[in-house]
Amino acid sequence: MGDILSQNEIDELLKALTTGDIDVQQIQTTKTEKKIKLHDFKKPPKFANDHKRTLQFIYENYARLIQSFLSGYLRTLVQVDVLSVDALQYSEFSNSLANPVVLAVVDFSPLSGSIIFEMDPSIAYALIDRILGGRGSAMDRVRSFTEIELAILERIIVQILNLMREPWESIVSIKPRLEKIETNAQFAQLIHPNEMVALITLNVVVGDVKGMINICIPHMVVEPIMPKLSTKLWFTSNESEKVENHQQDIELRIENTLVPVRAILGNTTINISEFLDLQVGDVVPLETNINASLEVMVGNIPKFHAKPGVKKNKIAVKIIDVIGREED
Repeated sequence: MGDILSQNEIDELLKALTTGDIDVQQIQTTKTEKKIKLHDFKKPPKFANDHKRTLQFIYENYARLIQSFLSGYLRTLVQVDVLSVDALQYSEFSNSLANPVVLAVVDFSPLSGSIIFEMDPSIAYALIDRILGGRGSAMDRVRSFTEIELAILERIIVQILNLMREPWESIVSIKPRLEKIETNAQFAQLIHPNEMVALITLNVVVGDVKGMINICIPHMVVEPIMPKLSTKLWFTSNESEKVENHQQDIELRIENTLVPVRAILGNTTINISEFLDLQVGDVVPLETNINASLEVMVGNIPKFHAKPGVKKNKIAVKIIDVIGREED
């Protein structure tokens, strides 16, 4: 509903109509403009919003894995967050690159084609400095990478790429493999400039150094699995596996849990003077009968009855009975 005019506003409107400042005919012919959504035929929407949301979920998990790995590997504070997920032409991405650049071409098997893993040089320099024993500072001036620096970068990028398998597991079992690393933006023309790509931008903070990591995924690479990049299907598959995986995880943790087990040979009571007079070879009689079973404690709870013995020249006990709840 429109705004209600006050008496003063009505008087001003009548005055404007009388003096001719407002044309009545113009008011009557005013039309409401229709909202038109522009469509760029050069950029067909091959990546729908649903696809981008799924990629957002995948790479949020990936960002957490990178953050945990680099924090432990570099022994310093590292923060990684997903900054944006966009669909654009490959030319827009390649034209934004400057020299020098850390451009890793990654084979995305079993999918056909390659993706691009691009790292900000400031982050690359910080990683190299930290690995070589420095504080992880950025370089004062931009320069080309040496062969040793590229070898260090190649090793750490391979490890970071291997972390990408787990977030994609619910969609497809990928095996990313580093093909090569380019440092010149002129060699970034790997696919057709008009090819649509999904660009995932990660914001990375290594100590005091900030930069970005861009992951460029061409549409032709993920086209065979586009139906799987649906948020609904992704959540459904995750939910169906969630209970089973959770149960298996609990069982595995219980199986690997260490608990203290003690066999109580017997008990007795002596006074302080007798305790002080004890010598090597003295015999302390216990209240347990020689033919009686021993009590085996799991933690502080009696759980089993056992008989003492020897196995392979080691003192051992043989479980003969389980203590029931009514005996606790």
